[in-house]
Amino acid sequence: MKIAVIPARGGSKRITKKNIRPFFGKPIIGWTIEAARDSGCFEKIVVSTDDDEIAQVARSFGAEVPFIRPADISNDHAGTTPVMAHATQWFMDSGIQPSLVCCLYATAPFIQTSDIQRGMAMMKTGNIDFVFTVTRYSSPIQRALRIRGNGQVAMFNPDQFNQRSQDLEAAWHDAGQFYWGRSEAWLKELPVFAANSLPIDIPGHRVQDIDSLEDWKRAEKLFRLLQEETENSLGTTSILS
Repeated sequence: MKIAVIPARGGSKRITKKNIRPFFGKPIIGWTIEAARDSGCFEKIVVSTDDDEIAQVARSFGAEVPFIRPADISNDHAGTTPVMAHATQWFMDSGIQPSLVCCLYATAPFIQTSDIQRGMAMMKTGNIDFVFTVTRYSSPIQRALRIRGNGQVAMFNPDQFNQRSQDLEAAWHDAGQFYWGRSEAWLKELPVFAANSLPIDIPGHRVQDIDSLEDWKRAEKLFRLLQEETENSLGTTSILS
């Protein structure tokens, strides 16, 4: 069995009720639930939350909320891996043996069903623990700058000053959309960014982390542009496919 788990706690401070805040006509978590459903990859789509209002919205979009997430993994310091380990263990304790469990973030409206499907296929290749989305840094990280407390600038790697950008190794970062994982990998809380993981490279224009109101506004602008572009080229009203 393959299960989608969408972590969505209720205590967001920088954006109040972030996980159910309206985003282009529906609560933002609705975009993730619908992408999971439309992918056809999952027998169950579950939302892990500690919040009754989020649970109600999730159910209205067809997701299940079979448990309330414990308080000790619902605070500001709770990481994704313990939340996924808890959900996986809950299913196993309930007599359900998932082979693959996919974490999809609630505030990732740029998720595409084709990427979810591709991730599932990649999990079947070799000894893989996780598959997750990445995107390339637009500038070489080897030439990154820091600003010190006194306002002065310094390079993180001064020895790279004279290197041409095109000669530096490319680097990627987590796109923060979804993470396919084997049940045993979640239960052992193995690191996702490790040798037994495979990346799905997606373009930067489909990536926007949403942690602040500024991020939210940028996501709205980007989403609108992508919708308009898709409508013009394909005659559809959704960027999700």
